[in-house]
Amino acid sequence: MRIDIIGRGIDITGAIREHAAEKASKLTRYFDHIQAITLNCTRGDHSDHASFNVELIIDLEHHKDMVCNAQGDDLYLAIDGVVQKGSRMLAEYKDKLKTEKR
Repeated sequence: MRIDIIGRGIDITGAIREHAAEKASKLTRYFDHIQAITLNCTRGDHSDHASFNVELIIDLEHHKDMVCNAQGDDLYLAIDGVVQKGSRMLAEYKDKLKTEKR
């Protein structure tokens, strides 16, 4: 599984990269057939009180990509929020696959 962390308009430091990779690697607990995970981090506006937008793209085998978005004043909290949304989407998809087979 490949994890890509991309910063658009902001620099991705080692601490941010490590935090995002650690959180994103936990998504395999919910679904095993993940091929790649991409985190796109952008800054909303360039004022004094900037917000961060984080987009999570999960590439699955035999399924369309799952996309989640989160916003926040803190980049770390926005990453946590988008990973939480992604884990919920993966769990719901896995439950859907289980119930369709019955």
